[in-house]
Amino acid sequence: MSIPSRPGRDEASSPALTAAQAALAAEHAAVYGYGALGGRLDGKRRAEARAAYDGHRARRDALARTVRDLGGTPVAAEAAYALPFAVADAPTAERLAAVLEDRVAGVYADLVRACEGPQRKEAAGALREAAVRSARWRGGNVAFPGLVERAAADDPAATGPVEAAGADGSR
Repeated sequence: MSIPSRPGRDEASSPALTAAQAALAAEHAAVYGYGALGGRLDGKRRAEARAAYDGHRARRDALARTVRDLGGTPVAAEAAYALPFAVADAPTAERLAAVLEDRVAGVYADLVRACEGPQRKEAAGALREAAVRSARWRGGNVAFPGLVERAAADDPAATGPVEAAGADGSR
């Protein structure tokens, strides 16, 4: 599932507005993704998916207000999003949930860097929530939530910090 990064029309923008728009786009995608995977789960996992879905909807609505407060027009949700893989059963639904949370964590990490004060605190809280949900869906955690390059390495020491951060231009 790709997360759109298209800015709103009126953005002669600040880094905070650009990051808030990206986080809003990610929340739109997460809401869609949880809608797609929810039917493949039952019992406790379905309840967890429903709670995550509700949490992402609330974050989405709060981010739309933040974008307006920063002088932007909130990016609209796409009609549909391409899923990164088919969701045919509970294990693939859980895997998709972990991917969604990792991607959301990544944009919130960017938002933490771009904001100050209460907005930064809110973004850090959203990053923490996404990282915790990702760990629950995955059954374990990753060292740097939202930093897929670091999580994908077999040997954490094999990828240096520059390459892991995308500073080599690979991001």
